Amino acid sequence: MTSQKPAIPVERNGGFLRIRLDLAYDGAAFSGWAIQPGRRTVQGILEEALALMLRRLVRVTVAGRTDAGVHARGQVVHLDLTVAEWDGICRGHDLDPAAALLRRLRGALNRVLGDLHGAVLVHSAVVAPAGFDARFSALHRRYSYRIADNPRHWDPLARYYTLWHKAALDAELMHSAAQELLGVQDFRAFAKPREGSTTIRELQRIDFTRGADGIITLNIQADAFCHNMVRALTGAAMRVGEGLEHPGWMHERLTAGVRDAKSVLAAPHPLVFEEVSYPDPAAMGERAELTRARRE
Repeated sequence: MTSQKPAIPVERNGGFLRIRLDLAYDGAAFSGWAIQPGRRTVQGILEEALALMLRRLVRVTVAGRTDAGVHARGQVVHLDLTVAEWDGICRGHDLDPAAALLRRLRGALNRVLGDLHGAVLVHSAVVAPAGFDARFSALHRRYSYRIADNPRHWDPLARYYTLWHKAALDAELMHSAAQELLGVQDFRAFAKPREGSTTIRELQRIDFTRGADGIITLNIQADAFCHNMVRALTGAAMRVGEGLEHPGWMHERLTAGVRDAKSVLAAPHPLVFEEVSYPDPAAMGERAELTRARRE
């Protein structure tokens, strides 16, 4: 895991302004969030649009990386602009710089995306509080996952964000089995470890519910997620829901730290990064330092 520099404090005299962007994207069009040589990624598209607008390379820091095919409704990033760049966003017009940045960035994104117009949408741009870090200031992240386990509920219009599962699932059994994983745990059995990073996370919520439309929806929340963690937990829960494993099987694997042929990842396309939560502005810097210390 790459170490992040401390947040740059907001200064108006020759310093930098930290800008927060809230955005959403259709992950089907991208090879995940992070920049990869020769591949189209969300980060790559966003940074290309920023470079087009600002005439320089701008690096962004994201709240939570997403894999190839995974979508986002409530993603957050930060970037640092010089005061001169911020003040020049309006191009001499009497405008709110935040509104001007948002309008110009949307235009730049449309140019970069071309036929993929609308696949990435920035909802807001604001000056962040001192100490804000999109990644390290976060209190929790929440994802959702949709499963249709009956052909009667296979909606062609929703196929790009819903898993069509051929076998019937017991949603109540999946929910019950998953509750044993709540709390601070080592999730190495349900993650692809990154070199130098920890697999200890606080799982705060994991709910499987069947709605009136027959669709099973997972809502899962943690302080942070390991690589592939949500998809691994979903795949394991479906094995229980299908009757292939007993209800205590997920907890047994968690305790043993087992990864084997049964460690199946659920498909990425129904997974959506729904939201990220942050503390009050005054606590942003303290939270970032605490999280950074834990991760490193």
